[in-house]
Amino acid sequence: MTQPLESFSDHGASGKGGARSHRGKRESSFDLAVSPPVAESGKQAWVYETLRGQILGGALAAQARVPSTRSLAQRMGVSRSTVEWAYDQLRAEGYVVGVPGSGTYVCAQVPDRFLDPERPASIAARPGPSTPPTDTGRLNAGFIARVADPGLFPMAEWKRCLAHALRTTPVQALADEDPRGSRALREQIARYLGAARGIACDPDQILVVSGIRHAIDLCARVLVGPGDTTLVEDPCYPTASTIFRGYTDRVIPLPIDAHGFSVTEARRHEAARLVHVTPAHQSPTGVTMPISRRLELLAWAQAQGAWLIEDDYDSEFNYQAAPLPALKSLDQGDRVIHCGSFNKTLFAGLRIGYAVVPRALASRFLDGRYATGRSISVLEQAALARFLESGAFARHVRRSRAVYAQRRARVVEALQAVVPREQFHLTGEQGGFHFAWWLPPGLTEAAFLDRAARVGLRFQGLGALCHRNDLPPAVLVGDSAMQDEALAAALGRLPALLAG
Repeated sequence: MTQPLESFSDHGASGKGGARSHRGKRESSFDLAVSPPVAESGKQAWVYETLRGQILGGALAAQARVPSTRSLAQRMGVSRSTVEWAYDQLRAEGYVVGVPGSGTYVCAQVPDRFLDPERPASIAARPGPSTPPTDTGRLNAGFIARVADPGLFPMAEWKRCLAHALRTTPVQALADEDPRGSRALREQIARYLGAARGIACDPDQILVVSGIRHAIDLCARVLVGPGDTTLVEDPCYPTASTIFRGYTDRVIPLPIDAHGFSVTEARRHEAARLVHVTPAHQSPTGVTMPISRRLELLAWAQAQGAWLIEDDYDSEFNYQAAPLPALKSLDQGDRVIHCGSFNKTLFAGLRIGYAVVPRALASRFLDGRYATGRSISVLEQAALARFLESGAFARHVRRSRAVYAQRRARVVEALQAVVPREQFHLTGEQGGFHFAWWLPPGLTEAAFLDRAARVGLRFQGLGALCHRNDLPPAVLVGDSAMQDEALAAALGRLPALLAG
């Protein structure tokens, strides 16, 4: 058992011991764990060791105000003089400093951090809130990141949309949330899907979710029970199969072929209830499912009574021609749940996606959406609706597509320069945030990845995403988020990677 110990927010510091004037600073409180007293030690030592440990552990950060002697004595069940002795000892050793008329504060510099070279890293100086972590290194680590480049996002336009949402959103909308999502946003999504993906849908068929993973989880929650057979592509988007396994133990990977998901393989599973497919840009190989295969898949689903999840994760970015219409646009039997995400087209931290559900399932999905309790900010939904309506979204996609196409062309050209023509084989290079590079003969994925690491490059091996499918060695090349300088540096390492 532990007892709570109150802490307070950080304050500025200057003067003796590093304390500043704390006038006007706001205190906040939260509980800190306090170990029970050790029988052999006295109460004074217990209070002293407790506070010293919280300071060195970072729970009481530099410049944080410590509790008053009266408050701490009440909380720890000791006399005030006992706490005063502990504070005197901490002041004498330089752990805290008293500021007349303000209180007692943790010193900006803690002695043990400099006197004890063996102190664990957990109590080392930690960066403050002015130095937040950044993902720039991960995004520019060639060639691993397969996401949108946040540097291309039109922040000024987004700020205007947020400001408009703040001005125009009625107070009632902050409390009366429709579990389907904002009506205004669903109307704009329906309009966008009709124009860009050929999907004729009603706003009442659309559910606003936090992303494609949320949509997949919702599909599994509504449509799958224990023992129900779910089919996934092999290789596949691994998170999808992980989600399905949370609802059924019958998740069956089907080997893809040159056209993506194999309907021939699917016909061998008469009990199939749900199928996850990525027809526009197969994840991870990047192949596009042709119209003939799409129609074959829809006919099978209709005859089978199966539901199809269309994961349309990066279809907005096609660099060679207009993308094929979505599978849902061909769906005469209303068997497809179409899933998309603005996290891919705008920025990963937005956390807004959508699912277009068959009319026969609308009420069941609404119940499932309500049960999950995953809510998206009303104001951000309003801002995104404005962003779509104003044309800012379409402009951003066009600009980003042009930049990504240039980056893709540079990467493909650099690969062609170092790989003999007869050994050069890519799939998926026509669009999306990544493509598959099928390695030259004689190279295993493991050996290639090891060589890449030695020259400072990172790839993901295709084999790690396969279940039963035995494909030739290949790696995924993510290039969309790599900015010019990082991309040039990574491309410059390719000759060394394939030397010899």
